[in-house]
Amino acid sequence: MTNRFLSALVLSAALALPLAACKEEAAVKPAAISMTDEALGYYCQMYLAGHGGPKAQIHEKGQEQPLWFSQVSDAVTYLRGGEKRGDVTAVYVSDMEKAPSWAEPGRDNWVDADAALFVIGSRQAGAMGMPEAIPFGSQKAADDFAAREGGVVVKLADIPDKYLGPANASPTDHSDMQM
Repeated sequence: MTNRFLSALVLSAALALPLAACKEEAAVKPAAISMTDEALGYYCQMYLAGHGGPKAQIHEKGQEQPLWFSQVSDAVTYLRGGEKRGDVTAVYVSDMEKAPSWAEPGRDNWVDADAALFVIGSRQAGAMGMPEAIPFGSQKAADDFAAREGGVVVKLADIPDKYLGPANASPTDHSDMQM
């Protein structure tokens, strides 16, 4: 009986080890990386450094480098659309509260997109002249920006689908925004 118990215990431990490793692997979130001069926008294939406004990076499982996005709204479109190439492990957006300026959104001031607050429907256009979801790391910064530039503050999941990415409406069309 003791040998059976010991064998069962060893077998249980051996089976549990891969499960623990899977949980540990899933829990590891890659850190944001610094935007370089060579970073190209996923949709536009243009250098991000040449355009103002907030940027995004999406990390996918098994990929060493993130996908870069010239506009945050483009990254949200990628996340919600059918183009995803793999399992997303992290999404970071420029924290515009810490950006040196609109023209220079920063290379290392990233905030987790799930923790960020976004101003949508403002007068400030994105990098490609389209409506943008402008991210901030704090409620106060998002509220202050919305008070100055118009718009509403929302979480990532609350950005309306009609507002997003390469298929955006015309730059002046904010008819789906509630102010």
